[in-house]
Amino acid sequence: MKHDARAHARRNAAAANRRALIAARVSRRDLMKMGLLTSAGFLVPKNGLSARASGGNPQSPPTRAFIEPLPIIPVKQPVAALTPAPTIAPNVAAGEGRTRNHQALARFPPAKLYEVHQKAAPLSVSPDLPLQTIWGFDGLCPGPTYIARYGEPILVRNFNELPAENGGFGLNEVTTHLHNAHTPSESDGFPCDFFRAGQFYDQHYPNVLAGFDSTHPPSGDPNEALSTLWYHDHRADFTSQNAYKGLEGFYLVFNDRDTGDETTGFRLPSGEFDVPLMLADKVFDENGVMFFDLFNLDGILGDRFMVNGKLQPFFQVHPRRYRFRVLDGGPSRFYEFFLTDPDAPNTSVPFWQIANDGNLLPRPLQVTSVRLGVAERTDVVIDFSQFAGRSIILENRLEQTDGRGPTGNILPAGQGNALLRFDVVLPPVADQSADPASIVKFYDLPPIEPPRVTRTFRFERNNGQWAVNGRFFDCNEVRFRVQRNTAEKWVLQNNSGGWQHPIHIHFEEFQIGSRNGQPPPGVERSRKDVVRLQFNEEIAIFFRFRDFSGRYPMHCHNTVHEDHAMMMRWEIDDVGDLTTQP
Repeated sequence: MKHDARAHARRNAAAANRRALIAARVSRRDLMKMGLLTSAGFLVPKNGLSARASGGNPQSPPTRAFIEPLPIIPVKQPVAALTPAPTIAPNVAAGEGRTRNHQALARFPPAKLYEVHQKAAPLSVSPDLPLQTIWGFDGLCPGPTYIARYGEPILVRNFNELPAENGGFGLNEVTTHLHNAHTPSESDGFPCDFFRAGQFYDQHYPNVLAGFDSTHPPSGDPNEALSTLWYHDHRADFTSQNAYKGLEGFYLVFNDRDTGDETTGFRLPSGEFDVPLMLADKVFDENGVMFFDLFNLDGILGDRFMVNGKLQPFFQVHPRRYRFRVLDGGPSRFYEFFLTDPDAPNTSVPFWQIANDGNLLPRPLQVTSVRLGVAERTDVVIDFSQFAGRSIILENRLEQTDGRGPTGNILPAGQGNALLRFDVVLPPVADQSADPASIVKFYDLPPIEPPRVTRTFRFERNNGQWAVNGRFFDCNEVRFRVQRNTAEKWVLQNNSGGWQHPIHIHFEEFQIGSRNGQPPPGVERSRKDVVRLQFNEEIAIFFRFRDFSGRYPMHCHNTVHEDHAMMMRWEIDDVGDLTTQP
């Protein structure tokens, strides 16, 4: 018993030391300067500073499942005007943190204006835990959902009202990335375009189809329409902390086929039957307060599971079809979710996958599970009519024991992580949506053009830290330049041994050509913006880079890896270069 008490005291002291350094807003670079990283890139194992030396994260206090209802994320409403009015050049005199001109504000003047305030607020995640102080867009976690339409440009004014006191982790300098919109660079949320507390930043989203100024003038390629996007903080070195703290939300785009009205176009479930679901795993300390261990460089896994800001909620539904837009909000966990029927746990419950990331598939595919890496999304259609009066559970059955990535083992039904319980207890209502089995096509895949250049990227460990082609991210280093309105082939190689990396490339969707020389499986025969680079894999992907120019990043979206330098800056201009291994 005395030994257990001493061990418990050491763990608490270690956690307190880590929290003190996190509260001081220490970054990886600061740790290196302070001599707190070994030559291999690990924290010096003294004074409880190292997650490895101290035994890792605390274990969360016990919480009950299915006690509170699923929060429905509010829709963001536009404002009549912004004061001062938006300008093409940065309005530095009025307090704007933007440093580059808007590329397309005059060509695509905003039809709607929004303002959003990033600030601290209390959040109840469970009746079994105390109120949490989160950072959220408009003080919400997740932030409000934007409803956008192609052909309707918008401008969002972000106000940074975050406090200097971070309550244990986070940095009150921010930049908002709209993942993965076809957006000019200055509005993309580049990691080094961050702005300070007290400043604002105008982001212009043209909501225009890719190819409007190149392959498909003047309106863009209708086969490249996007649907389920999301936004999150992207501040260099602090993305994992700030997003974990709550700075994430959905951005949904509709058009004349994916209309948002189940009586028109593709006739997908709409309105209250179209529900975004943000998955996030968290860990809470001995006091029930959300905990983030900056000094875990592998990737942080929580032992409690939130959906739309609640721990393991329930959702009462009607016996009809619903569209769910599911996002792995990170920071490091992969999911493979199933529908588990408690009355028949050994039976696989089928449902329809209709999208991969922000893109509808060429046609719906019936599946019994979907795997997601961090930042990946999927849209699924579930028909609850067969479960009237019963409950089914959204369950993650993918085994993962550390931040390196999943083991690949699929756990038996009921032995995974219960995320959300669907209670089919509401009365029958009209369902005018189409049966996915009857939908023969959404969009055609754009043809793959011969690439102008093939570039190779190695995602690897370098002195115990994360690197791309042997180098760490530097805001000021341009690793290569893409010629605007050309096609390229990129080869992604995982040379980091027993690690997996969800790789995200900003700005344009890609198509997977091959995994280890083999064609991708059916659900990956689509346009994507995140690809899971699994153990010792080589993946070939194909892009077209069109319309806008400027700086963009590529990075691992395990945000802990990203913050520990697995990222690079590249640019689009009218000349480009032929560097094959940047």
